[in-house]
Amino acid sequence: MPRATARHILVSSEAKCLELKAAIEAGADFAQVARDNSSCPSGRQGGDLGSFGRGQMVREFDEVVFSAPLNVVQGPVKTQFGYHLLEVTSRQD
Repeated sequence: MPRATARHILVSSEAKCLELKAAIEAGADFAQVARDNSSCPSGRQGGDLGSFGRGQMVREFDEVVFSAPLNVVQGPVKTQFGYHLLEVTSRQD
């Protein structure tokens, strides 16, 4: 079964998500941005979601995690929880 590890940042607006993505692309540390801004409890761990299998996350999230290139920030990805920036850190097929 395919598995991945990823980290994310969850915010309530697309505009905030884009602002944070620009900051990360300009050199800000993803983990620190997650700690300072993410509304998900994982933010305290720098957005780390650990390891999970296909189908364990919401569909929109799953689609990105199991198709995006590794170590490249993706998003905004809209789910029922808000707007996410995602970074897939590893994947096994």
